[in-house]
Amino acid sequence: MKKFAIAGALLALSGCAQVDNYNNVVKAPAPAGLAGYWQSEGPQSAMVSPEAIATLVVTKEGDTLDCRQWQRVIARPGKLMQRSEDYYNVTEKKEVYAIDREGDRLDYDRMTLKRVDRPTQECADYLQKNPLLSPLP
Repeated sequence: MKKFAIAGALLALSGCAQVDNYNNVVKAPAPAGLAGYWQSEGPQSAMVSPEAIATLVVTKEGDTLDCRQWQRVIARPGKLMQRSEDYYNVTEKKEVYAIDREGDRLDYDRMTLKRVDRPTQECADYLQKNPLLSPLP
């Protein structure tokens, strides 16, 4: 029991956003400049391989798609969540990733993403078959 109390206290102190039920997360609209397509640039140490690519799609209404590809495509729809001044992407799998934007760069899940005009073809194909709830940017 003490271990759970200590773990809970550490989580609270670390500022992590925890989600127990995805359906209870209140979707926040994207702040100015966040809606659009974001993609990893070059090798990222957080990715499995130097050839792996991460794409984040954010709509103005706050729907998201975290799309990562290497040998296959792993795409996770989600939504933006706001806590105080901070924004997070919460995927349907209840994964929570902080989003920190500076200009045309995002810090996201230990990666740096840059703004791009469109997602990769593989992510675009996924979106064609599985559209987000709100219109794409």
